Amino acid sequence: MADGTAAPTRRRRAAAPPATPPTGHGHGHGHSPAPPASRRVKLLLIWLLAPIAALTVAGLLLLYPWGQDKPASAISQGTPVHGTITTATSGPCLAAGQVQVGDQPDAKPCLTATIALTDGPGSGHSVELTVPIEPSTPRFTAGDDVVLAYNGADAADPSSYQLVDFQRGFPLAVLAALFAVAVVVLGRWHGVAALGALVLSFVVLVAFVLPAILAGENPLLVAIVGAGLIMFIALYLTHGLSARTSVAVLGTLVSLALIGALSAIFSAAASLTGLDDSTSTLIAALGHGIDARGLLLAGIVIGALGVLDDVTVTQTSAVWELRRANPSLSWRELYSAGLRIGRDHVGSAVNTLVMAYAGAALPVMLYSSISGVGLGAILGSQDIAQEIVRTLAGSVGIVAAVPVTTVLAALIASREPTSHISHTSDR
Repeated sequence: MADGTAAPTRRRRAAAPPATPPTGHGHGHGHSPAPPASRRVKLLLIWLLAPIAALTVAGLLLLYPWGQDKPASAISQGTPVHGTITTATSGPCLAAGQVQVGDQPDAKPCLTATIALTDGPGSGHSVELTVPIEPSTPRFTAGDDVVLAYNGADAADPSSYQLVDFQRGFPLAVLAALFAVAVVVLGRWHGVAALGALVLSFVVLVAFVLPAILAGENPLLVAIVGAGLIMFIALYLTHGLSARTSVAVLGTLVSLALIGALSAIFSAAASLTGLDDSTSTLIAALGHGIDARGLLLAGIVIGALGVLDDVTVTQTSAVWELRRANPSLSWRELYSAGLRIGRDHVGSAVNTLVMAYAGAALPVMLYSSISGVGLGAILGSQDIAQEIVRTLAGSVGIVAAVPVTTVLAALIASREPTSHISHTSDR
């Protein structure tokens, strides 16, 4: 009798689900609702995250420029007004009162445009402007909706205006609407939450990060606080208030700290100043100095945040699903299985970051390639070297995010009681 009952027991144990991930790549992001964590896991996560959240809020309160006015620009850009080009003719540039004689082949080409103003103090009137035609200037034609800079003088005087750029508001708004519709149609309520998180992330950047840096605060410190705030908002709003999300937050924090440290060390070792064309223009506009290297580091930290979110959420969801599929797995077994999933994910994530930075730096790379110097000199130039540091430091952080997040998820998930894991259903 004893032998007859033991055999079925052994057969049932042999049929236990294997400790292999249900999917190979790891882009699951926890599409099914995460089961509620046990009280023990909740308390552990609260103890770990509460001090970090408190420091983030304290940093926000200390670094925000309370009561300070926005710094005045030392460079007057004029007031933007809109208009439509009604006529546009090209010909040699002529000074006021000068009459064209012959073809004047050596005269510099200019565009003479009549522009109907559609807003501002001169709305309803037309002005005639002449602008040089150069390789670096836009090509304006009749019918173009354009932006002009108005200097505040006589609204009827053409010299009060300068032709600046095209109007792009409508096509950008249409593209943004298409993006929002695509996200909501595919993600439904998760898509709505993701859009809300995106909007709030931009609010943090515009309402906190930019004012604090312009007020003279350390850009790297501001970026760390801003990234922490964005991380809490975006992850919890998009993926819900759960143990999975909390572990992803922890993994993202550790990886961001590593990226910031590596960027600071190697930007100093490579003597990167951060003084590219955009930063030099910013300093000239502010009329006072700014920590250019800190601004470079701040951009690296914020730029890596989006890719890190993807990696950490994926790894956390994978470990939790493995734990639910086989509650008998130890944390080491969870870590090993989760790491196998992460290896598939990390390659594509690093490639995404490298291509994004390479695409942004493409004009600089093209300019450097025609400079006539060797490859070593090109790679060592300020503009290219800072992109290399930005790319490689971010990539190291992404690679490190896989084992860091996986081990955190394995340690915390393994502390869930087996009965809680096996009897909790998705809801």
